[in-house]
Amino acid sequence: MPLSGHHHGLSPGRERATLLTLGAVQFTHILDFMIMMPLGAQLMVVFNITPAQFSYLVASYGIAAAVSGFAGGFVLDRFDRKRSLVFLYAGFGVTTLACALAPTHHTLMLARIAAGAFGGLAGSMVNAMVGDIIPPERRGRAMSYVMVAFPVASVVGVPLGLVLAGKFGWHAPFFLLAGCAAAILVLAIMALPPIRTAVHGHQPLRQMGAILSHRVHLRAFALGAVLVMAGGVLIPFIAPSFVSNVGLDEKIQLPITYIAGGLATVLSTPLVGRLSDRMDRLKLLAIMSGGAVFVVLVITHMGHASLATASVMMALFMVTMSGRFAPAMTMITNAVEARYRGGFMSVNAALQQAASAGASVLAGSFITRTPGGQLHGMPVLGYASIGFFVLTVLLAAELRAAAPHVATPGVRPQPTPAPTEAAA
Repeated sequence: MPLSGHHHGLSPGRERATLLTLGAVQFTHILDFMIMMPLGAQLMVVFNITPAQFSYLVASYGIAAAVSGFAGGFVLDRFDRKRSLVFLYAGFGVTTLACALAPTHHTLMLARIAAGAFGGLAGSMVNAMVGDIIPPERRGRAMSYVMVAFPVASVVGVPLGLVLAGKFGWHAPFFLLAGCAAAILVLAIMALPPIRTAVHGHQPLRQMGAILSHRVHLRAFALGAVLVMAGGVLIPFIAPSFVSNVGLDEKIQLPITYIAGGLATVLSTPLVGRLSDRMDRLKLLAIMSGGAVFVVLVITHMGHASLATASVMMALFMVTMSGRFAPAMTMITNAVEARYRGGFMSVNAALQQAASAGASVLAGSFITRTPGGQLHGMPVLGYASIGFFVLTVLLAAELRAAAPHVATPGVRPQPTPAPTEAAA
């Protein structure tokens, strides 16, 4: 049985082109999720909805992605990775266009559900393809190249989305995103390698049983879910709180903070990726989580502040929050054998989306708007986030104890027991 170290070697040029394309796919998937955050203040006014209702609008994407991701775990290893990704990404583009055309809160909710179903599966295929083509000793750096889509989305997409929404209404950013998806779909068809990843003799129920019963897989799933919850309880209300509590202007100053944060993260993400291939990944995760604790304590207790202070804190928030993902996701990807990778990453993405959605709902239950227009409850969300930081490190330690190779750079994975023998 192939080990988690099994990969399809590509020439350096083809490898770079593939990672660039996968990063572009991930860029639009992340932007589709992130674009709701800075539009929160406008959407709450346009649709006359409460913060809790806005959190449900955000959560609908994640819930749909979770349901479709779990369903995809049964069948995705039956098909070659490129064919699956192209089909799913096409569906993502069409449903994003539907978001742009939505005339009401409820139709937007339905469009977000459809976009989440396609986008979540497409995102899981991106991570699976990285594992398919990159050997374990270089996966940390490769993961960082794909994950740099997060800060690029902040630098380019979110501020531009805010500007477009300010001039043409909230529909405009979704039109922009749908256009980007169409262009990237053409790039994906031309650039992605037609590697053969389909599992012959695929039996959906047996495949899912093997994925869900392995003790290493279960620990990796737990790590992936908690990893996103630390940010999920805060991110939906960071932009609205910067407007309501910190006193920033939504049209000019708020985009500047996102640009500052995004630029800082563009620089830091590849560095963290390289460190992930050179030092113990659990130790790196603990260091980044420690920095995030300090930043969250400051940012959730911050009152009126200058644009410079807000920009510095946004940069530190994004650097520490995203810096946790390179070591953690590399550990998760290294935990699965090649023949299970598509289904495993789909289930992992489903759990992460469900966790993110749950975190959004949790956040909405704690946040209220005061008569003066401020958001009340941010410190409580900060403490919840810190709790998830600690739990993330503890679960990563559990995963390393069960499979030491996932955290140690340059160590090839050892054969693992059959799933029925290794069940937790």
